[in-house]
Amino acid sequence: MHCRKQWVGPITLFTIAYSLLKNVRWVVFYFCFVPSPACKDLVAATRDRKLNTFIQVSVVHPAEHILTRYSSTEIVEGTRDPLFLTGVTFPPEYPIYEETKIKLTVYDVKDKSQDTRSFLGCTTFRVGDLVKSKEQQLTLTLRTSDGGKTVGTIEVNLVKMGELEDGETDHITTDTQDQKCALVRECTATEGISGKDNLPSLNAVLKNPICKLYRFPTSDNKWMRIREQMAETTLSFHVPKELINLHIKEDMRRNQELKDLGELAPHWDNMRRSVIAHCDQMLSMYQDTLAELGKHTGSSFKSSCSKGEKTLEFIPINLHLQRMHVHSPRLKDALYDVITVGAPAAHFQGFKNGGLRKLLSKFEAERRNTGYQCIYYSPENTAKAKEVLSNINHLQPLISSHADLLLNSASQHSPDSLKNSLKMLSEKTELFVHAFKDQLVRSALLALYTARPGCVLKKPAVPRNTAEEGDDLQHQDHPSQIKRQDSIPHHSEYDEEEWDRVWANVGKSLNCVIAMVDRLLEKDNISHIKEGENDPSTKDGFSDLERMTCLVLGDWYEQLYPLVITLKDCMGEVVTRAKQSMAFVLLQELACGLPQCLMLTLRRDIVFSQALAGLVCGFIIKLHTGLHDQGFLQQLHTVGLLVQYEGLLSTYSEEAGMLEDMAVGISDLQKVMFKVIEAKSEDFLPIITGRREHYIIEVQLPAKMFELLPQEIKEGKLLRMYPVLFNVGINEQQTLAERFGDTTLQENINQENLELLKEYYKLFTEKMPPDCLPHFQEQNDLKGLLENLHQNIQAKKRKNVEIMWLAATICRKLNGVRFTCCKSAKDRTSMSVTLEQCSILRDEHQLHKDFFIRALDCMRSRQTQGALNESDDPETGCLTDNKPTSRHFYPVALLLVSSHLLVVWLILSLALLLAKYQ
Repeated sequence: MHCRKQWVGPITLFTIAYSLLKNVRWVVFYFCFVPSPACKDLVAATRDRKLNTFIQVSVVHPAEHILTRYSSTEIVEGTRDPLFLTGVTFPPEYPIYEETKIKLTVYDVKDKSQDTRSFLGCTTFRVGDLVKSKEQQLTLTLRTSDGGKTVGTIEVNLVKMGELEDGETDHITTDTQDQKCALVRECTATEGISGKDNLPSLNAVLKNPICKLYRFPTSDNKWMRIREQMAETTLSFHVPKELINLHIKEDMRRNQELKDLGELAPHWDNMRRSVIAHCDQMLSMYQDTLAELGKHTGSSFKSSCSKGEKTLEFIPINLHLQRMHVHSPRLKDALYDVITVGAPAAHFQGFKNGGLRKLLSKFEAERRNTGYQCIYYSPENTAKAKEVLSNINHLQPLISSHADLLLNSASQHSPDSLKNSLKMLSEKTELFVHAFKDQLVRSALLALYTARPGCVLKKPAVPRNTAEEGDDLQHQDHPSQIKRQDSIPHHSEYDEEEWDRVWANVGKSLNCVIAMVDRLLEKDNISHIKEGENDPSTKDGFSDLERMTCLVLGDWYEQLYPLVITLKDCMGEVVTRAKQSMAFVLLQELACGLPQCLMLTLRRDIVFSQALAGLVCGFIIKLHTGLHDQGFLQQLHTVGLLVQYEGLLSTYSEEAGMLEDMAVGISDLQKVMFKVIEAKSEDFLPIITGRREHYIIEVQLPAKMFELLPQEIKEGKLLRMYPVLFNVGINEQQTLAERFGDTTLQENINQENLELLKEYYKLFTEKMPPDCLPHFQEQNDLKGLLENLHQNIQAKKRKNVEIMWLAATICRKLNGVRFTCCKSAKDRTSMSVTLEQCSILRDEHQLHKDFFIRALDCMRSRQTQGALNESDDPETGCLTDNKPTSRHFYPVALLLVSSHLLVVWLILSLALLLAKYQ
């Protein structure tokens, strides 16, 4: 009779989703491999040889009856009593039934380099047998392939994670024949804000988690358990798409503003036509890219083999969350997060001429020193022009709406509503007027006036961008400067004070509105006072004085309406002139550098898009993990968030260009502000608003989580970011750069960002009380670390990885977000992350000193991830599966190339080439 299958998978499906949260409960299978003394001769080639063993885990599905090789433990060398430290996890979608069989096969590895191994023995058990067994424990016999000879035993235990930490029976006895390895299955998750309520918002940005479990000995011979997790993020595509959409809207507005400049002289009109044509081409490219990204399906991250694809150039490479959850027997549980991502860079455009840092500097120098038929405005002035245009587009509709609300309050004869509407109108109008108190607007209006057709030019002079810039131009004798001055002379009949009168009329109109409202409210108060008095002359409740007042004042709406219309008219005239003048400034910026200007803007947008996707991911993860840390939340809205990037790029060849791109992209993140809002729907993805030079990221939280935030954050206070980048090249190309090239780029970047880090620390010490630091962090420690970091940067030591360790430690002590980046977020990144994790276990959680290297090997072992074909591995081939194979388990061989051997090889190669051509 066929028995009905009982699927135990739903438990896993439910709890795997919680694996990125705190307080997760696990179910652990322990395997004990005990070689039988009577069978020693069977499992070893020679009697004196010690074994290098590992256990391979395979699954037999009840319906298919097909053996699937699933995963493996690490290799334990030089012993017949191996102690396995690595666990194995099943993903949430993996179907596990009670009838499912697990096959355990033990191998002896003879040569790791050639992957030669010999079979020792195997055994099989049903999942249902283990679950229903007494004390949830099985002792299995390890036999040869024909099932005849016994070569050892394997003990399987089902234990909830956390139970073994309580008793004293879990001490390590390294010489006994009772060593265990762990196969991990999750069981249940605790309720509460850190669990169930946290799930929807976190699942909106994280997906496809991969988990591994280790158990490492501590210095006091206890076990600590490590859960290592990696997850993709949907933000890899969501943020770039949102950003490109904003770019399209911004560029469409700019193109329309250029068209609205009005009639221009032939020279300027031809320039405008050329600029608009180029801008339309670039706009079409953005639209095509957005359309292609909208069609994307499959993986939620971009693998390294796709970094050169044009349609994916805005997408970050291999963006993942790497989390280590440490459960120590005597210490508090701790979480350590690192965001891993490929260096933000424009790979499709290439690095033949360098990266953004060099290209922007070169372009600005050419603009200054080349005689273009246009007016030169500094980058600061063009940025100011964009800011003015942004303020206009933002404030004008707000002022108009508040003016309408004021009239609505007047029509309802509501004094309180009238006061509030007037207050909002006054505040926004004052901001509006203040935005135009700049010499740039006046000088741009002058330049635009002289660019109109039919303008009589009498007095050649260049319009001033600023007072200081005008003085500088007067003292420059360069031919190109003279040429530029002659191109836009000053018109002697232009009234420079006209602009002052125009925007001053806005303030005067507002004062008239304020005066009328005050008068209306004053008369209304008098009316109420008289109404409260028992005047015998009143018959119907109103005195003669009140009736006269009503006749004189009439309706409030009629009194305010003409004044509000005047205010709107004055504001409209200011908007028209200011928009045209600032658009003229942008016309000069674009015309002076076509098409390089637009190509640099595109490159900068690409790099910034990749950097921003990682930043948004890091902020959301940090916010979720710190919701119960009041000190961190206070630091977040009082000081801001430190974001530390660890770069591992060399300063040689193309990677130098990548580093230049990365440095500019990370620096541009200073323009980003975050705002936390309460989610109004089930869509928890972040919302991006703003423009180039200024973006606001709105992070949505469920109501229960939102209530945990301080009042300042709940009221919408903008949260600042402080990104810093420290780079140390560590590969063989950096050896070439240090011996035959130049490392100035790396040195300058590290020095500049050290100053930014010191600035953040200064703000932190000024605004935060000392007791807000976690218990193991002290002010003196941070001062010493900063000084040590300063000394290491000044030392200019080759491949000084101490810089990386110090910067990471400072970041963690200041509650910052950690990023690790190399070219593709693979080999170098995995080496750095695993080394950092083991160093944390040693320094903070008392990892046994004799197990440091073994712990490092476990985390770096690719074998423990199971049997993957190279075509299925996103790190060695193109991605064909949606599962993100972990990038942090690669051999260290690539980082062990001897610099001396490399130099010898180069010399010999050069000698061979010379001999060949001679």
